[in-house]
Amino acid sequence: MARMHSRKHGKSGSKKPIKKSLPIWLRYKPKEVELIIAKLAKEGKNASEIGIMLRDTYGIPDVRLLFKKKLSQVVRENNLAPELPDDIMSLIRKSVTLRKHIETNDKDQTAKHGLNLTESKIKRLTKHYKKTGKLSAEWKFDPARAGFFMK
Repeated sequence: MARMHSRKHGKSGSKKPIKKSLPIWLRYKPKEVELIIAKLAKEGKNASEIGIMLRDTYGIPDVRLLFKKKLSQVVRENNLAPELPDDIMSLIRKSVTLRKHIETNDKDQTAKHGLNLTESKIKRLTKHYKKTGKLSAEWKFDPARAGFFMK
């Protein structure tokens, strides 16, 4: 898939293994993994951080093989999902840091362009999530109070 704000077709990155069955060396049961996921979600970790911790610490290669659904769906079923999706949260954090940078470096045109692109991505994602029902219809991105979302 082409990158949104470039003319390149970058596809590099890690790929999932082709094997679609549970590994025989996996020693955790689905209920145990669900408890681990709930514990990590209560600590404030998002779905991608939980997946990395499960892979690196607990040796669970893929949650989808255990539950037949995505990790974010498991978190949502346990009512531990954050109010905003992870991708919007990361874009809001990026926008806040860019705004802080632009306050001190007001002649940085590249940063201003990057801020413009980031906020347009936020607006497009907001429109999509409102349409699919993941965000409430009255939610609106406000750059002035976006610093509230920073951890």
